[in-house]
Amino acid sequence: MIDNADFIAELKYRTTEQGGRRTPANSGYRPQLKFDFTEMQTSGHQFFIGTDSVMPGETVLAQIGMNSTHSYENKLEIGMEFEFREGATIIGIGQITEIINKLLEKKKAST
Repeated sequence: MIDNADFIAELKYRTTEQGGRRTPANSGYRPQLKFDFTEMQTSGHQFFIGTDSVMPGETVLAQIGMNSTHSYENKLEIGMEFEFREGATIIGIGQITEIINKLLEKKKAST
């Protein structure tokens, strides 16, 4: 595991025909992340698990290290989806499978 990983996600890269990348992405790739609950975007390093690169149309597990984590404190939860982008172009969809940085984890309401 990388030192600055905030969460693990399944990343589904769009095919070139779906508007995704034309070339493979290498581990360490840093696209913008966009969650539905905010208009803000932040860059997020993707460190692939079990492979060094991903072709358009492929799915991979990755550790994600985000910039600007303070803006996402108490807002993320397992199962939450997000877009990853190059500028305005959505190149894939991610889904959180594990939250490593517990400061980011959404607090459950008390009953």
